[in-house]
Amino acid sequence: MKLKYFAWVRERIGTAEETVEPPASVRTVEELIAWLSGRSEAYAYAFEKPQVIRAAIDHAHVRPDAAIAGAREIAFFPPMTGG
Repeated sequence: MKLKYFAWVRERIGTAEETVEPPASVRTVEELIAWLSGRSEAYAYAFEKPQVIRAAIDHAHVRPDAAIAGAREIAFFPPMTGG
């Protein structure tokens, strides 16, 4: 699946997007974040406060407990404010 990173998540990881194949045991957005956090210090830093990370699966905002099965694209971004 393709992962996209935005704003400071992207800056901390050092890439805007990548393709990954998480293990079968990773079934939700929150499990994906936990798995990504274990990949390197950069990922751990980017996802150090998972409760503030927002996610979208195939362009639809989702909750952390959303299933990732069949997702073509998952985007991660910090909370946004209007202005």
